[in-house]
Amino acid sequence: MYTREQFSKLIDNTYLKSSATKEEMIRFLEDAKRHHFAAAVVFPYWVPLAVRLLQDTDVKVCTPIGFPYGTVTRSTKVYEARNAVSNGAEELDVVMNVAALKSGDIEYVQREMSEIVSAAQLSGLTEDSKRTLIKIIIETPVLTREEKITACEIVRDSGADFIKTSTGTAGNGGALLEDIHLIRTILGPTVGVKAAGGIRTVEHAMDLLDAGANRLGTSTGIQLVEMYNPEELLRTAQ
Repeated sequence: MYTREQFSKLIDNTYLKSSATKEEMIRFLEDAKRHHFAAAVVFPYWVPLAVRLLQDTDVKVCTPIGFPYGTVTRSTKVYEARNAVSNGAEELDVVMNVAALKSGDIEYVQREMSEIVSAAQLSGLTEDSKRTLIKIIIETPVLTREEKITACEIVRDSGADFIKTSTGTAGNGGALLEDIHLIRTILGPTVGVKAAGGIRTVEHAMDLLDAGANRLGTSTGIQLVEMYNPEELLRTAQ
């Protein structure tokens, strides 16, 4: 069982609202510091602000690349990744080109993922010798089982650190236990798993972690932490 502090450290709290104001972002980042989340996920425009406000804290700055559909060109994603790292992002959530994957253009997807991972990691080393953490979003709600397996293999071979289930924008589910089990079966313990999409209860979050997730991506991180009661969970488990 996790303490509340340990549970909070498993959450990437997200605020990807296109109309968000600077004042709203400041409140979001202050909340991230207060709750000691693993990362605060913001749009690339807000990365410099997040870097300033989260400096010398234990909360990482994360930003999405190719969000939400992943269908911009490969060179655009590579530039986005380099630019984000140059602005201070420590973690990237990169959306795989699912359209290319579902069209059978596996070689394109493999090359894209490898180039983005290499570009981000090299940019990070150039800036301050810190390694950038890369998470690849495969959008499980729109993939068949066979496509999920292929996506997992591409992520594994790309050198990325994590696979992430969903952007949370595809509908038709999100973070499902069966997907976490499948991903873990394919990847084993070597690649992290970030479950994301529709995580709104502590029970769901705990089930995903028990199934093998290492991180939880959600816009409801504060609510989850405030609802988390390890003593109550222990009582109900008995």
